[in-house]
Amino acid sequence: MDEMLRLKTTLNSCIQCGTCTASCPNEFDMDLAPRKLWRMVLMDRHEEIFDSRTFTLCSSCYLCTLRCPRGLPLTAAMAKLKAVAAKSDLAKHRTSTRFYKSFMESVRRHGRVREGEFMGLYFLAMKNPLLPLRFASLGIQLIKKNKVAFELPAKSGVGNLDRLFKKAAEIEEES
Repeated sequence: MDEMLRLKTTLNSCIQCGTCTASCPNEFDMDLAPRKLWRMVLMDRHEEIFDSRTFTLCSSCYLCTLRCPRGLPLTAAMAKLKAVAAKSDLAKHRTSTRFYKSFMESVRRHGRVREGEFMGLYFLAMKNPLLPLRFASLGIQLIKKNKVAFELPAKSGVGNLDRLFKKAAEIEEES
């Protein structure tokens, strides 16, 4: 967990003032206050951190980062925790990680999300043949209201974002 050591070093000057928690619009729904989460990072309590859903609820509004009296990159720290959870393929966060990856794969291929492909990729990633049945009635309702379109593949080159996605991956690896 090299990333966790770097994160700990980044947060080392946190004075536990609570400004991040008071600034967070999603704090009411978090199981750990952001201030407590940062304390756990500093204390190497990784298991408790990743049992939490606090970092998954960060909406990247940057209020905590803007208001932190120490100027700590708290939004980036939340993003790093999300990345560590995704890379570790932790069971608790697997559903949301696979949902996100399926969504982004559809965007990478087409320049926008294609709902049919996106849901197909997600159901395949989840490796549960019964999962689509849980969403069948909702899917039928959405199709009836023309909220989900099943489109033929676009002509080659349309929406090709491979270079952009590769560059973003390089930047993420550096940080």
